[in-house]
Amino acid sequence: MITCFIRYHIDPAKREQFITYARNWGEAIPRCGAELVGYYAPHEGSATLAYGVYNVGSLAEYEAYRERLAADPAGRENYEFARRERLIQREDRAFLKLASSGVVC
Repeated sequence: MITCFIRYHIDPAKREQFITYARNWGEAIPRCGAELVGYYAPHEGSATLAYGVYNVGSLAEYEAYRERLAADPAGRENYEFARRERLIQREDRAFLKLASSGVVC
C-alpha cells in the first residue's frame, strides 16, 4: 500500500470553493478505486495550504485509478470546476509508504 499526499497551494479567498472541490472528490475518488483518507482545508495558520490524502495498492494501481478518474463524469467536472474557479495555484504529489507499522523499539 502506498499513500498519495497532495499538497495544494490555494487562493486564500477561495477556501469555500476548495471545500466544495474536496467534497466532490469524497465521492469520485472511492468510486474510481482509491481509498480516500481525506481532504483538509486551511483552518489555522497558513491560509494557502490544503491537503488531499488517499491510498492505492501500487503505482500501477495509481495509474489505472487516474485513468478511471479522468474518465469519470464527476471527476472531469471537478477538474473543470477547479480550473474555472482558479482556486488551486499549485499542487505537489508525494507517494509514501507507512514506516511505523510493526516497528519494534
